[in-house]
Amino acid sequence: MQRHPTTTSGGVIAVKSYLFRIVLTKEDDGRWSAEVPALPGCATQGETFEEAQNMIQDAIEGYLLTLRDMKENLPSESAGMIVTKIPAMIPA
Repeated sequence: MQRHPTTTSGGVIAVKSYLFRIVLTKEDDGRWSAEVPALPGCATQGETFEEAQNMIQDAIEGYLLTLRDMKENLPSESAGMIVTKIPAMIPA
């Protein structure tokens, strides 16, 4: 979260870094959607993969800043979360 630093009285910039898993999906129209499962409603899209990554980073930072400004607890990602793929087969 280094793009929104806070300057302390001593002039030192204090930042706190967070890591969140994101889900990026290529849509049928060629654009990319991005969402953060640990942050309900935190989602965006971009014309390219890179744009979607940049947009979701901005969305995460805005989400966390809003929670902080509202004096809400900042969420942390569950350490027990496992992301994997499961095959599913149906009759043809």
